[in-house]
Amino acid sequence: MLRFAANSLSRSSAAFRSRAFTSTSSLLDSSSTLALQRNIGISAHVDSGKTTLTERILFYTGRIDNIHDVKGKDGVGAKMDSMDLEREKGITIQSAATFCQWKDSHVNIIDTPGHVDFTIEVERALRVLDGAVLVLCGVSGVQSQSLTVDRQMKRYNVPRLAFINKLDRSGANPFKVTEDVRDKLKLNAALVQVPVGLEGDHKAVVDIVEDKMLVCEGDRGEIVKEYDVPEDMKDLVEEKKAELLEAVADVDDEIGEMFLMEETPTPEQLKAAIRRATVACEFVPVFMGSAFKNKGVQPL
Repeated sequence: MLRFAANSLSRSSAAFRSRAFTSTSSLLDSSSTLALQRNIGISAHVDSGKTTLTERILFYTGRIDNIHDVKGKDGVGAKMDSMDLEREKGITIQSAATFCQWKDSHVNIIDTPGHVDFTIEVERALRVLDGAVLVLCGVSGVQSQSLTVDRQMKRYNVPRLAFINKLDRSGANPFKVTEDVRDKLKLNAALVQVPVGLEGDHKAVVDIVEDKMLVCEGDRGEIVKEYDVPEDMKDLVEEKKAELLEAVADVDDEIGEMFLMEETPTPEQLKAAIRRATVACEFVPVFMGSAFKNKGVQPL
């Protein structure tokens, strides 16, 4: 009887160890999968181009096969505008979520309303976000709902990137918009890109960190090609890079020490520092482009 009990106990212990090992292993798989998942929100003032930007992101990640515009002439409308009223009015009323794959990461995208009447939808979405893209109009800059969205992001400690959209529009000025972000939103923001041409001449963006011009080619901007920085833009790129280094040095010890020693960080070191400062909600990198004209979306 005792031998039977001992054998049973031995078998139970082995089964327990096996289950524990399986559980731990599945937990490790799960945690590594979760490490590559992100909940990203797209937020802005109404008519800044949030849904248009989301449509391009879904297209470039292969989630959808075709691009449809908000209130498009084809009568289809943007993918994230699922309600008939949204398609009719051309505004987002209810937060909509979808997912896409970018490289090794699984990204859940939440497109939020920009109209003040639906701000509670933004509040609900921000509770679950790992990060957000604050979209700003290249012409109007920081607007009333931009201030509200920024307050909500600060309340829930949501790290953010800024994307200055509509650089193809008349009167677009990303440099003034960046100043507005610093002055009105009180954010430690700096450009990580500068535009190549504005308004009707907007052709591409220059990556300040990598010192490369990024041109979106193809019918829908799906091919991103790298070129050297144009000679007539080198002074501007150097000036904005100095501003970027100074802004990051204020909040990152590694870059701060290099800045004091008058050393130049490598692109990898600068990228890592920008990421650390952004995740800590101490810095906001500013990207730019024109979602409608399929420019600048893929680098973002």
